[in-house]
Amino acid sequence: MRMLTYRPVIHLILLPAMLSMVTACAGGDEGGKGKKGPPEVGYVVVQPQSVPVQTELGGRVVAFATSEVRPQITGVIRQRYFTEGSYVRAGQPLFEIDPSLYRAAVNQASADLSSAQASANAATAKANRYRPLAEMEAIAKQDYTDANAQAQVARAAVAQRRAALETANINLRFTTVPAPISGRIGRSLFTKGALVNAGQADPLAVIQSADPVYVDMQQSSADLTRLRRSFASGGLASSGTSVRIKLEDGSDYGPTGRVEFSEVTVDQATGSVTLRARFPNPEGLLLPGMFVTAFFDQAINPNAFLIPQAALQRDFDGSAFVYLASKDGKALRRKIVAQGTSGANWIVTSGLNAGDRVITQGTNGLTHGVAVKPVPASTPQKTDASAKNAKPAVKTGG
Repeated sequence: MRMLTYRPVIHLILLPAMLSMVTACAGGDEGGKGKKGPPEVGYVVVQPQSVPVQTELGGRVVAFATSEVRPQITGVIRQRYFTEGSYVRAGQPLFEIDPSLYRAAVNQASADLSSAQASANAATAKANRYRPLAEMEAIAKQDYTDANAQAQVARAAVAQRRAALETANINLRFTTVPAPISGRIGRSLFTKGALVNAGQADPLAVIQSADPVYVDMQQSSADLTRLRRSFASGGLASSGTSVRIKLEDGSDYGPTGRVEFSEVTVDQATGSVTLRARFPNPEGLLLPGMFVTAFFDQAINPNAFLIPQAALQRDFDGSAFVYLASKDGKALRRKIVAQGTSGANWIVTSGLNAGDRVITQGTNGLTHGVAVKPVPASTPQKTDASAKNAKPAVKTGG
């Protein structure tokens, strides 16, 4: 009975205190929400500038000069004078073909020449003796005419035998097969004792000159046409022809090259045009047939904008857009055209104006027209996580 008497009194005492605490908490939350301002966003001010239009193309290393070592006579290889894979110089002997038959041919041609010269001397002497006799009419003039003709035929035979001797000497010289150019020679396709001839399909070996080398790059005709139209309209300016390449392992090749020419026809199979660059290769690092990636500034855009890559966003259709910080503290969505990158920045060719403030930090959750607090991008930003961590500290201090 005593408990029933005091319980309503306790409830009446505690109820006002509980209501005041609930009211105070509600008022505190509303006050905190009221004090929270627009989110801070970092921006950069963009200005037009000259930006090189970098082109990235796949390429293949091509030897500066290539020569197939071929025999010019028929015979059996008697000796090989080079080491496979070594560097050879122009004129250096590489193979020797058995010269026995060709040396004998030289001797025979030499003997035939001597015989023809002897016959020519006799015929010439006979014609000389007949000449005064024909003038004195001691002999018939026809006899002198015949003798003179035989002397001319004999002299012509001498010329023929001399030419045959020269041919035989040339063939004898061909028994030694020299290097036609200087360069690195590959493997020998024929061994000692192999029969070779001038009309065979396979060469004896192949020599490639690899310092300097060419790098052939393939560019689509559509890209080249677009570039030429930009040149014609004045939107782009021509750039230098310096080229850098990366090797197959992703490392940079130190020396730079230069574009030497562009093909004048389009490959019907691939729809591309060949560009050729020349590179020094003193250490022989670039090998013919190697695949590389070439980078070069094919043009310069004098009115482009560079924006950090974090500022650019993509829409559902793939189009690019950025958020701008307006003068009245609003986030404005702006569509842009970005063509390639330059380092850590996008190259924007359309959609921006000089002095625009492009938001690069705090872009998550932004919508067009929302209120923001723009600060320079280098200013430390306050995040939601830091604000939440700060509230308990304030309460504890109170």
